[in-house]
Amino acid sequence: MPVLSARPLRLGLAMWSHSHWQQSLYGTGCKTGERLARYAETFDTVEGNTTFYATPAITTVRKWHDTTPDDFRFTFKLPSAITHQNQLMHCDQLLADFLTVMSPLEEKVGLWKIQLPAHFGPQALPALEKFLQKLPTHFTCGVEVRHPAFFAKGEEEKALNRLLVNNKANRIIMDSRPVFAAPPTSEAVIDAHQKKPQIPVHAIATADNPMIRFIGHPDDPSNDAFFANWLKRLPAWLDNGKQPYLFIHTPDNNHAPELAVRLYAQLQQQMSGSLQLPDHKLPPKTEANPQFDLL
Repeated sequence: MPVLSARPLRLGLAMWSHSHWQQSLYGTGCKTGERLARYAETFDTVEGNTTFYATPAITTVRKWHDTTPDDFRFTFKLPSAITHQNQLMHCDQLLADFLTVMSPLEEKVGLWKIQLPAHFGPQALPALEKFLQKLPTHFTCGVEVRHPAFFAKGEEEKALNRLLVNNKANRIIMDSRPVFAAPPTSEAVIDAHQKKPQIPVHAIATADNPMIRFIGHPDDPSNDAFFANWLKRLPAWLDNGKQPYLFIHTPDNNHAPELAVRLYAQLQQQMSGSLQLPDHKLPPKTEANPQFDLL
């Protein structure tokens, strides 16, 4: 059974730089400026959330391009000035300026993420449609909504889904069930409960690159029951020619690399009879890196 040359599914984390990963993903000798390159040896995509808060310097963007392999893919959030402050309206120049800075990485952007605030509701759908139609036709987009009406399975949610399908935009799926199943007994979990939305999981693919943001439980085995649903949905999407993006979070992200690799291995096992997925493995335990507990 051949391994496909293209990536049938992309696996990544919420960031590429995290000091705790010095003991696992990077190795103790890795310098801060080398973290992205080390990250890209294990994972083939990453959530670029910093662009939501500030646009990087173009020299930094070029460095990100040069540091990663050709088949690596970033998923960058559009700036909050566009999505939250302007709510997708009257922001043509803001968008143009942002895309100009990001242009050196354009070929390595898998999804441009449009994360909308909770008060962006059904009445704002015309603004979303107009905005999507302004984007370059070759861009692949993902839209994350948080308004309750878009999870009620009524006409307003159907209108959103039709809009996304018609504009070939992916609906980003937040699965926060695992972290909200965790008792608020640590600062990391309490913080996650305050910041992460507790919304229903509607696993719908409105375009070819559905994105899942799986917010894990701090107790590693407790995630398996929640991931079992994705062990059914992801193979179905793959069989239909979709290329999903799977991002794994944990409350403090300290052990997110280990959880991501372990859950992905479950998917590999699930798919073994139909499609052989490429491996994603953490670096082996070495004497120079004795604190790394290899799964």
